[in-house]
Amino acid sequence: MDKKILGAIGAAIAIAMAVLILLPNTPSNLSPEPVSVRHNEKLGIIINPPSKEVTLDQLKKVYFEASLTGIGRNNLYLFWNHIEPQEDQYNWKDTDIMMSLNKQNGLAVTLYFSVVNGRITGPYPDWMGEPGLDPVLEKKLVKTLDAVLSRYGIIDYVIIGGELDSYFNDANGDVEQYNEFFNNVYAELKQKHPNVQFGNAFSLHNIVNKNLDHYVSDVDAGDFVAFTYLPVDRLNDISRTPEDAKKDLQKMLELVPDKKIGVFEISWSTSDFVNGSEQAQAKFIAESYDFYRENASKFEFFTWYRQYDRPEGTCGIEQNFPSPTITIAPGSGLGGNEYVKERLSKYTCNAGLIKTDNTQKSGWAEIKKQIQLSENS
Repeated sequence: MDKKILGAIGAAIAIAMAVLILLPNTPSNLSPEPVSVRHNEKLGIIINPPSKEVTLDQLKKVYFEASLTGIGRNNLYLFWNHIEPQEDQYNWKDTDIMMSLNKQNGLAVTLYFSVVNGRITGPYPDWMGEPGLDPVLEKKLVKTLDAVLSRYGIIDYVIIGGELDSYFNDANGDVEQYNEFFNNVYAELKQKHPNVQFGNAFSLHNIVNKNLDHYVSDVDAGDFVAFTYLPVDRLNDISRTPEDAKKDLQKMLELVPDKKIGVFEISWSTSDFVNGSEQAQAKFIAESYDFYRENASKFEFFTWYRQYDRPEGTCGIEQNFPSPTITIAPGSGLGGNEYVKERLSKYTCNAGLIKTDNTQKSGWAEIKKQIQLSENS
């Protein structure tokens, strides 16, 4: 998988999950016994191990641990070049493992299928070349997504375009072309899978930081509108208090008055390198779930990013970043692109609720408390 596509939290976790290395189990490792837990399908935590090298039993334990919080949802990130390396020949090995664990733990799944991912498209399999958003790609996408949805009945939401605000604003994506592409794909898939909801995702913090509200209304298509949210400024430093961040969330309701909303990824890093802390993370968890309960009828899903930290140095962003609208003054010591990439890397690696050494942050206890308080929402 081409790691150069990384440029967003969603992309980073997708890479991490797709290249998990399963080690042999030791004889003493036993699968957790099933426990009856009431799951709220609207609420999710993105489930990940602290390292990409895990045994299957360790992975089972991570899923089991997450399911005990009362969540009823997880995200699945699929890249086309990974799932269909050869035309009509699907690689189900990795996704079968993840999806079986989701099913065993009573979790529904929100699928992100990377066609548009912020400033880039794909990545596509080599056999496809570099297609445009045209009828040929529409046909291929419908065929592949039909195969995925037919195999995994627990997928109930699908996101096709991610961080569309960056795609239109920074990559010169054509809104009219995208709308036609999405609507054609939507019509075909909805006929085949009427119970699955299809939509697109935007970066709320990017919209707030750059005044890009209009892109949300420009893409008036699909069953729902999803958002990702980091409490950061353009340089990826945490620039809000938890209370201020809650006010940012209100923007979603203003942007989407007539459709249901999905929170695809919401997070708060504990890295002091980007002005984060465990205390602030726990506080924002309380604030964000309070916001969710106040507006639960508007939400299709609300998913926290994420269960575990990642080891330092494994969250690097290799694409050209940040936006060309950011100008780093000469002599400022900010280091241009590298400055911004380093902050996103630090943010991402420390955005979990549990440290890589299995030490629980205060946010882990807080999110379990908030999920229980939201049981009937």
